[in-house]
Amino acid sequence: MFPDLGGPLRRATNAFVQHVVITYGDGFEAFANAILVVLVAIERLLREAHPGVVLLAVGLIALASSRRPALALAMVACTYMIGTLGLWDQAMQTIAIMLVAVALSVLIGIPLGVLSARSNRVRATINPVLDLMQTIPSFVYLIPAAMLFGLGKVPAILATVIYATPPLIRLTDLGIREVDREVVEASRAFGATRWQILTGVQVPLALPSIMQGINQTMMMALAMVVIASMIGARGVGETVLLGLQRGDSGQGLLGGLAIVLLAIVFDRITQAYGRRVQTHRAAGG
Repeated sequence: MFPDLGGPLRRATNAFVQHVVITYGDGFEAFANAILVVLVAIERLLREAHPGVVLLAVGLIALASSRRPALALAMVACTYMIGTLGLWDQAMQTIAIMLVAVALSVLIGIPLGVLSARSNRVRATINPVLDLMQTIPSFVYLIPAAMLFGLGKVPAILATVIYATPPLIRLTDLGIREVDREVVEASRAFGATRWQILTGVQVPLALPSIMQGINQTMMMALAMVVIASMIGARGVGETVLLGLQRGDSGQGLLGGLAIVLLAIVFDRITQAYGRRVQTHRAAGG
């Protein structure tokens, strides 16, 4: 009754992936090795550091972001709680993966957001792609990543980047487009170049929106932790996955609590910094 479109599509997809791997395999391997070097360095630093040093760093970062000692102490307490759950090493692995994924998302998302804000044609081109990236179920991203890079942390990072970058692109675009046109025109009247207007006016004024995008990217990266563990990414997600596979509700609960605590720490710190930037901008205006 129905024509067979699935079979030809499946075969064509497999042939295309095989062609890409054979033709560009060395390039993919070099790219993966570069990411792995950075990831291993960050993970080793976090895991070999004394927990007290990590807790102190969390407190100082929270204090610098919020200027609120109470918030800094709360973030230290949340991080300490992860250690009491017996998941300190796993949490450090998860943080390393998330930091690399968020850094790649920022390197990709902010420039694309700027291009989208400055060109309606670019915006019309990338918006359908972003819609597709946000609509496809997140675990689907694991398939092409695993096909191109095998199993392990690198494909998990790349799948996380694909899943977590769209909010940053959209919010960067929105923030720059909402900058007061009169301010931009005044800068142009004083002889500022397009690059000077972008870096000296638009990006600073759009920084609260950009920080909100980074916050959303972090939260979505954490949301991929458990899913990424399905292709060999270690960390807290693996604890949850093992709990599900073994029917160990307690282990799954511990992993879930650790992820929630990590989400609270990253969310509160980035939100506090975003609010401080917004307050500083309002006072300056």
